[in-house]
Amino acid sequence: MKKIMFLCTGNSCRSQMAEGLARELGKNLLEVYSAGLNPQGVNLKAVSVMKEISIDISHQISKQIDENLLNQMDIVITLCDNAGESCPWTPPHIKRLHWSLNDPAQSSGTEEEIMNEFRRVRDDIKTRIINLIEEIKNGQEI
Repeated sequence: MKKIMFLCTGNSCRSQMAEGLARELGKNLLEVYSAGLNPQGVNLKAVSVMKEISIDISHQISKQIDENLLNQMDIVITLCDNAGESCPWTPPHIKRLHWSLNDPAQSSGTEEEIMNEFRRVRDDIKTRIINLIEEIKNGQEI
C-alpha cells in the first residue's frame, strides 16, 4: 500500500477532490491523505461536483500539514504553485510530484461557468490519478 498526500494552499478544493478520487480509485492500493498550508474548510462546490460522480467528500475536513505524517509518505503531490514552492522540505525517500492546477474557487463568471471550472479541475485530477495508479500497478518509476 502506497501512502500518498495531496497538498494545496487551502486544502479546500483541489486537494480535497484529489483525496476523494484517489481513495475511491485507489482502493487496496493507496492510503490517501490531504493537507494545506493554510486550511480554509472544504469548499461546498467541490463537494457538489464530487457528488455528481458519486464520491462523497462531505465528511472530509480541511487539515494543516502535519510534518510527522508528511515524512511517512511514499508520494507527495502538490496541486498548486504556491504549495509547490512553499511545501516543507521532504526527505529524499519521498517522491515529490507537482500538478499545477488552477484554483476553481478563484474562477469567475456565472454560477454555471464557475461550476464548470470545478468540473474541469475535478476531471483533470481524475485523469492524473488514473494515470498515477496505472504507473504504480505497473511498477513504473513515478
